[in-house]
Amino acid sequence: MSVISPTTTATGTTEQPNAMKQLSGNFSTFLTLLTTQLKNQDPTSPMDSNDFTQQLVMYSQVEQQIGTNDNLKTLIAQGTSNAAAMTTGYLGKKVSITNGNASLTNGSATWTYNLESTAASNQITISDSRGRIVYAGTGQTAAGNNTFTWDGKDNNGNQLPDGTYKLTVTAADLAGNTVTSSVASVGTVTQIDMTGNEPQLIVGHMELGLGDIAAVAN
Repeated sequence: MSVISPTTTATGTTEQPNAMKQLSGNFSTFLTLLTTQLKNQDPTSPMDSNDFTQQLVMYSQVEQQIGTNDNLKTLIAQGTSNAAAMTTGYLGKKVSITNGNASLTNGSATWTYNLESTAASNQITISDSRGRIVYAGTGQTAAGNNTFTWDGKDNNGNQLPDGTYKLTVTAADLAGNTVTSSVASVGTVTQIDMTGNEPQLIVGHMELGLGDIAAVAN
């Protein structure tokens, strides 16, 4: 079990954001020009100070906005860090996955699907990570929980590679009405991938977000 973290490079120094650096440079230039103009203005026709005041207020407002953005980035980073720390608690835990996906590992994948009522017919299909149907067959029709274990072979008998596959259940009663169904699978979290914007739980060959997890076993 492991945690995959993003690669960072320490430089030993903290650089200002480009926007703040540019603002500081422009503001310094503005103050230099202002001081020069004030020194060389005609005493009998002094320059209007309102324009300078408006410029100073504008620079102050922009500086405050950049500071606010930086604070928001800090809060977002802290939130991401807290989420990453929380997900490490999933390592080694058995989780229930309700998005229909399961990991085909060593040529075997297992799903549990629930039928709200007894069905007259039930067509099950399995699709790969690209959404292509790789297997189709007939499923069980009893109400309640049913289990389907797939050997990873398509309808032509070809062994498919390990990976993420999705089971879809299409059940109907005698009148042709759809029977409500739900699909779940179970797996153990072996790694946490923290290289993206949100931590991802690794279960077999699947990457899952926290929203894909319905339950966690002790």
